[in-house]
Amino acid sequence: MRLHHFSKYDPNENNKTPFQNLLDIFMQLLTYTSGDVGEALSWLTELDKQYELTNNEYGMGDFIDELKDKGYIDENKDKGEIKITPKTEQGIRKRSLEEIFGKLKKSKTGNHQTFKPGNGDEINPETRPFQFGDTLEQIDFTESIRNAQINHGTESFMMQEDDLEIRETDFKAQTSTVLMIDISHSMILYGEDRITPAKKVAMALSELITTKYPKDTLDIVVFGNDAWTVEIKDLPYLQVGPYHTNTVAGLELAMDILRRRKNPNKQIFMITDGKPTCLKIGKRYYKNSFGVDRRILNRCLNLAAQCKKLKIPITTFMIASDPYLQKFVTEFTETNNGKAFFASLDRLGAFIFRDFESGKRKTVY
Repeated sequence: MRLHHFSKYDPNENNKTPFQNLLDIFMQLLTYTSGDVGEALSWLTELDKQYELTNNEYGMGDFIDELKDKGYIDENKDKGEIKITPKTEQGIRKRSLEEIFGKLKKSKTGNHQTFKPGNGDEINPETRPFQFGDTLEQIDFTESIRNAQINHGTESFMMQEDDLEIRETDFKAQTSTVLMIDISHSMILYGEDRITPAKKVAMALSELITTKYPKDTLDIVVFGNDAWTVEIKDLPYLQVGPYHTNTVAGLELAMDILRRRKNPNKQIFMITDGKPTCLKIGKRYYKNSFGVDRRILNRCLNLAAQCKKLKIPITTFMIASDPYLQKFVTEFTETNNGKAFFASLDRLGAFIFRDFESGKRKTVY
């Protein structure tokens, strides 16, 4: 007879030290505070007061000292500044990857399946008979010798063309991706934080590509009144500004980046919550926040058509439910023959990961 022994649940039995438990929360807070260590520690102290995260044996002061000792934060006593280190920046990206995309194993090569056999970079387990034009490197000599022994015997060994077996390799596609992130004021408008999920997705995608697909390239473009690139290491510090939404500037910069990439497989992911409201004409900003401006829309549609000619699909992740905005995204997507997802904030990462991994060409409305 099998007996079961039940005991009281002990939350400390997760094999994590007090420092590790606090570090998990601290890393999350750093994303919300855009890398501001002082603000994150203030929030953590308030959480400690409310939920008793520390005890008499290990307090917040011990945690701060350990952060310094282990190289997570760096204090400049002359300037009175405390900043996070590159170790912490990478830690935030790894935690975003685990949170959004799940725990994925590293790979030394690019890994996008193309389903096209040939002279690729991964061995296919299946073999086929030799055909004219096959190269010497493709011959599976073990299987070929086995065929020769079966067909002609072992006493006087001989090998003919019919004995040869070819083991093919599969191509693995490399992809150049530009991730566009809207940092206009509307990303924090009406009390809803949309920029933090966008940042988490960007950090997770960057960590995914640099670890699992190191042959791929990822460029990150942020756009408000203007557009500019940011480094992967700068993502935790990303903040919205008092900007309008110059989608045209973002698309132009993304296209310029992809033109310089020699990789034939190119794509643009765009995370936005609003309609384009701004253009830069010469030195003047043309702005209209009231409805969809036809002059701005036409410029956007022209760029979508240009991307289609260049075989650059655009996948738009719209984190808003306004029907006027959905109409704009629908027209924009049809012009590019790309894809559109109207994603809630909690599903944004899942949508992007599925689209990045599958590479299927279809439009979702």
